[in-house]
Amino acid sequence: MTPRTVDKTRELAAFLRTRRERLDPRDFGLPVRTRARRTPGLRREEVAELAGVSVDYIVRLEQARGLRPSVEVVEALSGALRLAPDERAYLFDLARQRPRDADKLVTAAEPSLARLVADLSPLPAMLLNHRYDVLAWNTEMTRLLLDFGTLPPSQRNSMWLCLMHPQLREYYLDRERMVREGIAHLRAAWAAYPDDRALTDLIAEFTTDHEDFARLWAEQDVKVNARGVKMLRHPEVGVIAVQFETLRPLQDPDHLLVIYRAADAESQLALDRLTGR
Repeated sequence: MTPRTVDKTRELAAFLRTRRERLDPRDFGLPVRTRARRTPGLRREEVAELAGVSVDYIVRLEQARGLRPSVEVVEALSGALRLAPDERAYLFDLARQRPRDADKLVTAAEPSLARLVADLSPLPAMLLNHRYDVLAWNTEMTRLLLDFGTLPPSQRNSMWLCLMHPQLREYYLDRERMVREGIAHLRAAWAAYPDDRALTDLIAEFTTDHEDFARLWAEQDVKVNARGVKMLRHPEVGVIAVQFETLRPLQDPDHLLVIYRAADAESQLALDRLTGR
C-alpha cells in the first residue's frame, strides 16, 4: 500500500504481526512438533502470556481496532517480541508515546553545523535531516560523490540519488544493502514524523516507481545504521572503501552529520588523488 499518510494503527498491527511471526518457538522453550502451527512464529496467546496482557488485547492490536497501548504495555511487548533497540523505538513511535512537534521539522542546515561540515575537510562530510535530504556538504564530498549544488533541491536526497540518479545508481558495489539500510532508517523516521508530508510523499514516490524499494519496504525492517563500510566504484579512481560515521548533534537532534574516512591505505591514496592532496 502506498503510504500517502501514516496510519499508525494499521502500521502498529502489521509490525506486531511480522515481529511475532519471525520468532522461533524453540527459543522460548515451546514445543514445535507436537503442536500444529498454521502460521510461523509465536501464537498470539504465547505473546500475550509473555507480555502479561490478555489474548483479546493482542488480537485487537493486530486487527487495528484503534487501541493505543500505554508506555508499560509497549515496554512489555518490546520485551516479549525481543525487539532490537531501533525496533523498540519504532514501536514507541507507532504507539504515539513519543510525540513530535511538526513545526520543528528540519528543512535547512543550521549555520554553525554547515560551517562545521566545511571545516571537516579533508574528510568528506555532509549534513542530512531525518528524511535523508542533503542540507550541507563540503568540497571533498562533491568530489567523492557528486556536486549536490548542481541538482534541484527535490533531488538532493541520498535515497533518491541511490535509487534514481543515473550516475549513483551503479556507484555502490553492494547497492541492495545500501537501499535496505536506507529503507530501515526511513521507516523509523516515517513513524517518528507522521505529520511530515514531504517524507510520506517521498516514500510513496519510491514505493510506486521503484520495484526494489517497494519489495524491501514491505519487509518492515527498522534500523538506524550509524556506522559501517561502503564500497564505492568511482569513475576516476576505481574502487574506494570508506568507513562512515553518523553523528547526531545534541542541540539539533534532527540533523545527521555523516563523515567518511578511507577504510584502507589504497583507498586513502584514491581519496588523496580526488582531493588533490
